[in-house]
Amino acid sequence: MKILLTGINSRYIHSNLAIRYLKAYTKDLDAECIIREYTINDRIENILESIIKEKADVVAFSCYIWNMEYVNQLSKLIKLVDENIEILYGGPEVSFDSTAVLEENPGEYVISGEGEETFRDFVLYKLNQKEINKIKGLTYRNKDGEIINNGIRENMNMENLIFPYEEDENLDNKIVYYEASRGCPFGCKYCLSSTEHRVRFLDIERVKKELMYFINKKVKLVKFVDRTFNCRHDFSMAIWKFLIDKDTETKFHFELSADLLSDDEIALLNTAPKNRFQFEIGVQTTNEQVLKNIHRYVKFDHLKSKVLGIERGKNIDQHLDLIVGLPGEDYKSFRNSFNDVYSLRPEVVQIGFLKLLKGAAMRDEAKLWGMKYSPYAPYEVLRTNCVSYDEIVELKKVDEMVDKYYNSGKFKNIVNYLLPKFETPFDFYLSLARFYDEKGYFNKSIGNVEYYNVFHEFNMSELNGEYQDIFDEIIKYDYLMFNKKRWLPPFLKRHLEKEEEREIKEDLRGNEPFKRMHIEKYSINMKEYLEKGSIKNEYYYLIYDEDTAEKVEYKKNI
Repeated sequence: MKILLTGINSRYIHSNLAIRYLKAYTKDLDAECIIREYTINDRIENILESIIKEKADVVAFSCYIWNMEYVNQLSKLIKLVDENIEILYGGPEVSFDSTAVLEENPGEYVISGEGEETFRDFVLYKLNQKEINKIKGLTYRNKDGEIINNGIRENMNMENLIFPYEEDENLDNKIVYYEASRGCPFGCKYCLSSTEHRVRFLDIERVKKELMYFINKKVKLVKFVDRTFNCRHDFSMAIWKFLIDKDTETKFHFELSADLLSDDEIALLNTAPKNRFQFEIGVQTTNEQVLKNIHRYVKFDHLKSKVLGIERGKNIDQHLDLIVGLPGEDYKSFRNSFNDVYSLRPEVVQIGFLKLLKGAAMRDEAKLWGMKYSPYAPYEVLRTNCVSYDEIVELKKVDEMVDKYYNSGKFKNIVNYLLPKFETPFDFYLSLARFYDEKGYFNKSIGNVEYYNVFHEFNMSELNGEYQDIFDEIIKYDYLMFNKKRWLPPFLKRHLEKEEEREIKEDLRGNEPFKRMHIEKYSINMKEYLEKGSIKNEYYYLIYDEDTAEKVEYKKNI
């Protein structure tokens, strides 16, 4: 008996934790459970061919909001090719309406909730060692076509979980997922984790041992999927201290409630090696009434003090999240929330759009808040009684500008130059988004050079070309930090003449800072601008390493 555990991931670099858990939890049974992973960007015909070639008795899908529509299509195709292949669905996207899933889609089985123990019982059933009607957590279609729901299964003891990664597994260039706890102590109405307030933890020593697996394998990034990693002080302190003390290049990602951080936790985190950790912190909104509407009770000033406490260490990237479309939040309120978060200057500002998930309390309150949302996964809000569809569309464009020009980190000095020319940071990104839209850039693919040219055009058009020559030097600086040095886009000027370049190279002979170097001459003192924000009109020279982002200042003898 062969079961194909199938993960349709959002990107190639992602890995599916759920199907690995299922395989590990049944590896002692006399059944062949194999894992196959694809992405939603793969051609569906190719995935279908791959699945059919496996000749599995059961194809099990791990279902989420980002892949459900894809899984539905794939399931129908599988049945058209071979109706004898049984289909099993599991995951958060099918757990809250398992009967409807089987009514509306081909397939025989749905696992609701935590899947490990239910899946094990299911395998035992397929091996004729268990009766199907006694498997809690399973919904199935019987031989007469009737759909039977066996009821809810209690959550398992996490210590019974089997570590899901194999010793010889190739995890190169993958984002690897791990969990040390399940559940969340909070009750945010938009989140599925709010359905379980009790938090269960793995034993700390076990977690340490399992984390060594990733360290020894030199995994680049491990993302903890724990909903609120720091909700138990002794647990988070022990794991962080353990990881801080290790000699590793592996980075670990955690989702935190920053307001829960204690002073001693922040003090410990400030000692972490640079790039050992990155944190994702859900702010969602800074409007206190909106926070009450979603059952979050966090004062922004309190959260702000914690974020700034982490920032003092200059060693941890912080990703701060906002959500558009929350109940009671209008366009103006979101603008304020954005500016509040932006003032903290985190490494990443993530703007999400409310999704009314199956099983989340927010879906039950949709009518109360005038929410209209897509009936198709991921069930994203289209409008509310506070924010219109047109406003949401505009905020999506603002989000694209923030993601490209702030979160990428490639346009830092350009953005810093332009920000003071607008009332607030939000107004800058809004103005940029509207300019982008007018130029039609949202509807076409533009190359890397064009991303910089946008600012050249933006300053000319929206700011009347104010100090254009100076601004272009700042654009040039950011451009050369992340692009090849030998060529400049036509809108940027190169001030260094061949004869002067020859003289500098002669002066450096025997003391060249780099094996392959590029010399750039600026018409303003970039050091003065970068360190003090002041414009000093004098020539300034930088020598770049052609192969890296390294550079050194060159002072010409006059």
